[in-house]
Amino acid sequence: MENNNIKKQNTYTSEEEKTLNWNEIQTLFKNVFGNEIYSSWLQKISLVKEYNDYLILGVPTRFFRDWIVSRYLDKILEQVKSIKLSVNRIEFKIIEENKQNQEFIKIDELNKVTEIKDSILNYNRLNPNLNFESFIQGKSNDIALSYSKKVSEHISRYNPLYICGGVGLGKTHLLNAIGLELQSENNVMFISAERFMYHFIKSIKKNDMVNFKDFFRKSSVFIIDDIQFISGKESLQEEFFHTFNSLMDKGSQIIISADRAPMKLDRVQDRIKSRLAGGLVVDIDVPDLELKIKIIKKKIEEIQNQFKENINLTEEVINYVASESKTNIRELIGVLNRVIAFSRVHNKVLNIQDCKNILKDVFSQIRIITVDKIQNIVSNYFNIALSEMLSQRRSRPLARPRQIAMYLAKKMTTRSLPEIGRRFANRDHTTVIHAVKTITRLSEQDDEMKKNINQIKSLLLEQ
Repeated sequence: MENNNIKKQNTYTSEEEKTLNWNEIQTLFKNVFGNEIYSSWLQKISLVKEYNDYLILGVPTRFFRDWIVSRYLDKILEQVKSIKLSVNRIEFKIIEENKQNQEFIKIDELNKVTEIKDSILNYNRLNPNLNFESFIQGKSNDIALSYSKKVSEHISRYNPLYICGGVGLGKTHLLNAIGLELQSENNVMFISAERFMYHFIKSIKKNDMVNFKDFFRKSSVFIIDDIQFISGKESLQEEFFHTFNSLMDKGSQIIISADRAPMKLDRVQDRIKSRLAGGLVVDIDVPDLELKIKIIKKKIEEIQNQFKENINLTEEVINYVASESKTNIRELIGVLNRVIAFSRVHNKVLNIQDCKNILKDVFSQIRIITVDKIQNIVSNYFNIALSEMLSQRRSRPLARPRQIAMYLAKKMTTRSLPEIGRRFANRDHTTVIHAVKTITRLSEQDDEMKKNINQIKSLLLEQ
């Protein structure tokens, strides 16, 4: 058993392990998805970079990427993992759209954006498309946008700037836009909290903390996304605290995003929350109807320009999609992509009834189902205490319901894998991936499991 553990551990030690035959993967896609889906979408995906635990895949356009992510990503990851088990996530790089931005792609030569040279996370760069011009303003985000622009004009006037709001509301877009504005005259560091943690762990393993500290603390502009990810990680919080203080002492501008206000961050040191709250805190709310309509029309315009074709959606349909999408912009775009795809396939101008039929499953699930609700329903269904299901115990009577709850949280909510993991006693996102894969396999092979899943889904939709 010990040898097996060592072997498994070693599987994840190398940063880059090129073992995939992409032609083999493409053949697998064709067999699993069918000729129509494969030829329309999956055939155009290319392998850009392979690492031990994730892939960077190339796609032609943003619309293409959004459609694949909303419809096929989970199954694509599942098929890749059947060939290479260590892969736990997939990132997409837009190839054809970026041909006009080669000067940005060769960013190492321009030395505008800071990055650790040996990092496997070098895709974490500023996106030239996520600028202030492409950010659509509305009542829900106008304050956040206004102060983001002010920070980009007057460094350290509002320091730190802390932008909070739910998933898919535009926080990362604003952080990226600030970085783009400041990069020409400043040493800009733009990184997610998750990747900050990766570099931290890597430096500890290499006994190279001196270079880590020097690298992150030399920034004149430090932008960190999704700071809630440091929740429960004491050693990481300790390092972030000292990095934060060092940057503030030298007058560097700090910009931070999170899914909630500083004082509501769970399992984060009080001294960190105090410092985060000591600057300017602005929030982004769920978009109102007017903003959602503007976003839809802007997206339609982008798609028309990309594909050189006319998108026939009536004002009535646009208003319906906007009014029925209640949560965030990502959901809104996913719904819009679905409507456009149906219109294309059937070559017709859709009416309201068409949209209701197409989107009934989306609107019946996403709005009303939460992770908390799933946890309560599942624990009641299996007649176990919620605290027991969320505990660290691994016995089958607790582990299987826990995996089912994670599976349903991934399938029936818009929460990300790290977010779901945190709601299950701060488990890692890889645990969620394993749970989803396990329950997917069991529901296909075991009639009893399939029955349980369907009954729980019915209970969730009834309440």
